[in-house]
Amino acid sequence: MNHLAGEKSPYLLQHVKNPIDWYPWGTEAFAKAKRENKPIFLSVGYAACHWCHVMERESFVDRQIADFLNGHFVAIKVDREERPDVDAIYMEFVTATTGRGGWPMTAFLTPDLQPFMGGTYFPPEDRGGMPGLKSILIRINELWVKEREKITNYVQQIREVLWEKPLETPLEDADLSPAPLNAGYEPLRAHFDSTFGGFGSEPKFPSPTTLDFLLHYYHRSGKREALEMVLKTLKAMANGGIYDQLGGGFHRYSTDRRWFLPHFEKMLYDQAQLTNVYLDAWLITRDPFFTDIARDVLEYVLREMTAPDGNFFCAQDADSALADDASGEKHEGAFFIWSFQELAAALTSDELQTFTHHYGVKEKGNVEHDPFNEFAGKNALYIANTIDQTAKQFAKSTYEVAELVKSARHKLLRIRGQRPHPLLDDKSLVSWNGLMIRTFARAGRVLSEPRYLLAATKAAEFIYANLYNPQTTTLLRRWRDGQAAITGFLDDYAFLIQALLDLYECTLEIRWLKWADQLQDAQDKLFWDSQRNGYYFTPADAASSLPRTRDRGDNVEPAGNSVAALNLLRFGYILDQKDRILKAKKTLSSFTEQFNHSPTAWTTMLTALNWYLNKPRQIILAGSPSAQSTLDMLHHVFNLYMPIQVLLCADGGTGQNFLGQYVEFIKAIKVIDGKTTVYVCHDYTCQTPTSDPAELSKILQQA
Repeated sequence: MNHLAGEKSPYLLQHVKNPIDWYPWGTEAFAKAKRENKPIFLSVGYAACHWCHVMERESFVDRQIADFLNGHFVAIKVDREERPDVDAIYMEFVTATTGRGGWPMTAFLTPDLQPFMGGTYFPPEDRGGMPGLKSILIRINELWVKEREKITNYVQQIREVLWEKPLETPLEDADLSPAPLNAGYEPLRAHFDSTFGGFGSEPKFPSPTTLDFLLHYYHRSGKREALEMVLKTLKAMANGGIYDQLGGGFHRYSTDRRWFLPHFEKMLYDQAQLTNVYLDAWLITRDPFFTDIARDVLEYVLREMTAPDGNFFCAQDADSALADDASGEKHEGAFFIWSFQELAAALTSDELQTFTHHYGVKEKGNVEHDPFNEFAGKNALYIANTIDQTAKQFAKSTYEVAELVKSARHKLLRIRGQRPHPLLDDKSLVSWNGLMIRTFARAGRVLSEPRYLLAATKAAEFIYANLYNPQTTTLLRRWRDGQAAITGFLDDYAFLIQALLDLYECTLEIRWLKWADQLQDAQDKLFWDSQRNGYYFTPADAASSLPRTRDRGDNVEPAGNSVAALNLLRFGYILDQKDRILKAKKTLSSFTEQFNHSPTAWTTMLTALNWYLNKPRQIILAGSPSAQSTLDMLHHVFNLYMPIQVLLCADGGTGQNFLGQYVEFIKAIKVIDGKTTVYVCHDYTCQTPTSDPAELSKILQQA
């Protein structure tokens, strides 16, 4: 075994038996590179990454490559999910110098960690116009030995361009106008795929931050087209192969334009963010299609991505072994795809007929574009024909067809459960758990499902007990196998704070708001950029020789600064904290150049801008959080799409006392006639209070 043997990351442990003498990121590897004057070969990936597995199988088990690497380089493996700071620095370099990024990411560094060459996936040998890893290693070694001065000069140029730019002047008084909202909407409208939903061509990512922005934009502008883009995309994804039609949950992205053939890994952050958008789509349309998908995804997460202690796991792999292959060799999608013969052996003739028509199954397989011959004779399941269309095709009732499909799905799920499962990346990250806690909390109220609220509460309690230090009010990022490690980053704080604010509003338990308040103070102390405003990604006290960077956009996850701006605004209107509203304005102002230049890259930041431009209303419930009358009122509050509001509870006890320290008038809020009473306010000026749920709905709909 190499030096990864003591690590906890499932990704690093996948490489522990490679002949390459891998080191984890750390001082031992850096010291070796300096002592032996060798360049560093840095490889970054994650446990569920298909092409990371391909490069490992092709190159990292190759003895010739390993011998050359071990003799001339110091090899370092990094899990990008554990160390997003490392990934961000070198991905910026790779993207800037090659024009593309992705994982596995490969970078060559000097012993003092300066990058001078990089790329993504490399085959072992030169192939199809792509340089092979063997050739690259030989050439890099020649440069290092014979042309070191060129490398030194190049490294200095890169450092000056990427990380030593002059500081921008803080834009505290920037004009925060609605113009960027329109500027963000128009290119999305122009690039919308009106045939299949989503944006652009292949590959297609779900882009939940974009969909969320469009719903906010629809709420603000009333433009029906913004809503229709979201609804079409949500339906197309849920009907496509990117959605696990048997077990629920979304795969990471589609390789084609029509959402048919995905890369089959499933990421926790996708399940969390997409479910939120499906919940909002239901609140707007009342179409049960959207709640059906939301429930399926949440049940999948509870069943397969939740630990007994309540924390959520990171991902499921794209690859797994075939049931009848003794070699154990893994193949992409093997767990999820089916041959016609497998289906015929498992189902009755009626089930087979309806199932194959409904899910687009073909006898010779339905994957037409298969450049690597991975899916020969196999079928990826997608909704090719609706239940109604299938019923018409076979002259059956829709009920009969639905029952046949249901029966077939149950049988196939049992069979699939006996196949070799994909690797479960069973580490837990605070940031991704924060996204999932938020979703379960909201779903608990929107869907009136206590199990979901319990799941959110249990996960938050796990983080408090295992990844939070109440003495220092700081977070660690990762939990696995009984060990908490890695200093928390901005997204850990921002995403968890957002989750706790939602958990407070959904449960009315003041403990969550108090904890969120403490974490916000800690985040400001550790991450605030006092020169340019906004937040750094790494804390001020981090022991690192890497440059401190800031967010570069809302991607598959929202940027920490975007979520932080939203959190600050919510705090400002929950606790009447004008200083936090000002800090939100400073954060937004510090990114105006970026979101004015590339608004579609900053959709969550635009959502925060929309929040800033619209003073939210305050909904104050006076009553016990556990009283049935309070729960009835909460049901009506969460039964409408109201994206810009805050919720407070005057519980007559510790919660009201805490709020009263900040909001003077809440001290006088009381229950009327012994029933939970709701006060709907704008800028702390309230309408006539009501204890009637129906009257509350009218008030909320009029606002």
